[in-house]
Amino acid sequence: MNSRTLKAALAVGIMGLCVVLIVVPHDVRAQQDKPSGAMPPFSKIPTFSTENLGREGFFYVGGEYTGAAGKEVMHGALYVEIMVPKQIRQKYPIVFFHGNGQSGTVWRQTPDGRPGWAYYLISQGYVVYMVDYPARGRSPYVPDVDGKLGIRTALDLEQIWTAPVPSGGEFPRKKLYTQWPSDSPKKGQMGDPVFDNFIKGQMQFVSGQAELAVPAGVALLDEIGSPVILITHSQGGGIGFNVADQRPKLVAGMVAIEPGGPQIGVVDTAKVAYTGKIGNAWGITNMPMHYDPPVNSPDDFKTYLEEKSERPDEVPCYLQKEPVHKLTGMQNIRILSISAEGTYHRVFDVCIPKWLNQAGVKDEFIRLEDAGIHGNMHEMFLDKNSDEVIKYIDDWLRKNVK
Repeated sequence: MNSRTLKAALAVGIMGLCVVLIVVPHDVRAQQDKPSGAMPPFSKIPTFSTENLGREGFFYVGGEYTGAAGKEVMHGALYVEIMVPKQIRQKYPIVFFHGNGQSGTVWRQTPDGRPGWAYYLISQGYVVYMVDYPARGRSPYVPDVDGKLGIRTALDLEQIWTAPVPSGGEFPRKKLYTQWPSDSPKKGQMGDPVFDNFIKGQMQFVSGQAELAVPAGVALLDEIGSPVILITHSQGGGIGFNVADQRPKLVAGMVAIEPGGPQIGVVDTAKVAYTGKIGNAWGITNMPMHYDPPVNSPDDFKTYLEEKSERPDEVPCYLQKEPVHKLTGMQNIRILSISAEGTYHRVFDVCIPKWLNQAGVKDEFIRLEDAGIHGNMHEMFLDKNSDEVIKYIDDWLRKNVK
């Protein structure tokens, strides 16, 4: 066979091979590519795309050794997850502080299987940090050191977060809550598959959580080393205020979602009235903060109660008498405080922003229905319209945190 004949034969053979490859059915090729014994994800397990996620990892910060010599344990460490988008487009990373009885998983996925706020923010180009407070979730709990553990019952959760059920949890705006992500006849209650999944992720907690979480949160900001945006929820609000007070140059902005409150007093949400008990004795938290003139104890505050509340389903607020003690370190931090339309928190949510503004901190208070976002409750990041809420937050951050 001469060279010309050989080349022609090779060409025919290659063309024939190409034809054979083209006509192999797709399902046959897929089976050929699948490793032996491999199975697709089980159809009832929720999964979603992470196409905008470039890198992720976890680490621990804070903590100290405690215990007798030879029996030391690590106490007070904070578990932290980091997610980095494929394209970082935002100057400041987000640090999430979760509420009581919860962990950082609430930012990753909703109880009905949708991607959580963390992935929304990843898609917008933010680096995201999520934590589990010390003695919670993936952060170690040390028996005989961290204190007694508590946990909320299903009825507790139904009354204040998910239903709320007729058997309790009375507050003026309860019938306005419509966004729990389930169509079950037992919507938001035991027996609702979404609620049953939600409660499985509710965590134990210790009574002195802030005393553990604040120094660990400060250690996290020191580890990051550049300004961040804090997004806090409920119990995380007070923790975030104390962290910002101790590291104001490392906080560019803050979103306080229904932070624990109100200031100074404790409120009966069903009666829309103060109980006479003292809470948040340092103004907006139960831990010391840096005021000017200095406040050495809560007794240094001279306060008065407003004569009238802004709305009938809200209490009047305690404010300082002149001269006002200022939170001078936090005056360059822009804060957005959010209250949902159907929440029990509405009874007192306006009070912490009023205290902060009087103390010289720029805090914009928004009732979500005034922004056209309806039907939410305390856990708005789990609701059906959760993306609508985080979009509003993201838009506010881009306009106000420079």
